[in-house]
Amino acid sequence: MRLDELTGYLDDYLRLRDEVADPPEALNGLQVANSGEVTRLAAAVDLCEATIRMADQERADCLLVHHGLFWGGLRPLVGPAYRRVAGLIARNIALYAAHLPLDRHPDVGNNARLAQLLGVAPRGEFGSHRGAPIGVWGELNASRDDLSRTLATTLGATPRVLPFGPSQVRRVGIVTGAGGSLIPQAAAAGLDTFVTGEGQHWTFFDAEELGVNVFYAGHYATETVGVKALAEHVSRKYSIPWVFLDHPTGL
Repeated sequence: MRLDELTGYLDDYLRLRDEVADPPEALNGLQVANSGEVTRLAAAVDLCEATIRMADQERADCLLVHHGLFWGGLRPLVGPAYRRVAGLIARNIALYAAHLPLDRHPDVGNNARLAQLLGVAPRGEFGSHRGAPIGVWGELNASRDDLSRTLATTLGATPRVLPFGPSQVRRVGIVTGAGGSLIPQAAAAGLDTFVTGEGQHWTFFDAEELGVNVFYAGHYATETVGVKALAEHVSRKYSIPWVFLDHPTGL
């Protein structure tokens, strides 16, 4: 299919024209074009030299990512920054990035998809970032240990658990990625458990003093689910093959 048809569909499906308070370096949408045709998709959490090489090995000509080229802000195209751009162009690989629009999407979004995989029944939005909701919350009747095991099985990584809430989980908030600063919002919303990727050292005391279970399941691991779901959705709609490029950071 044509690249412009694909990117037009993705822009609409992910609602990129909605006002989302994303950092400017997210630069959601098409970041690098190719010659204009797409025959095989690759999905990855991060754009880096490794995922570009992997996309080339898989003969993909369009790469869908959560974190794109510009997370370091404005910088000259030298060193790794040059090699990333040059690698995409030399291999004729288009790059499409979706950050908060992918986090927030009700069907293929990181938060909604992780909730579904964990068996959390969604009840509403949760977690404000720059004045806009970014996560979900829902109900789950499971023990804290069972939820930990489900996370490990689902994401392939053992979560770090701060076990300061009840042993029986009932109300769960989910914000993938670096959501540790939202623990006070979880407590204020009456949630007993919060699932996210990572948090700073001082968030331990927020969990302890506010009485909330917190699962740090990995920034990378929690954000694999959205790009996979998005690529699968596009594949079904347009009959294009896709592959996931796994390049875990362990963080």
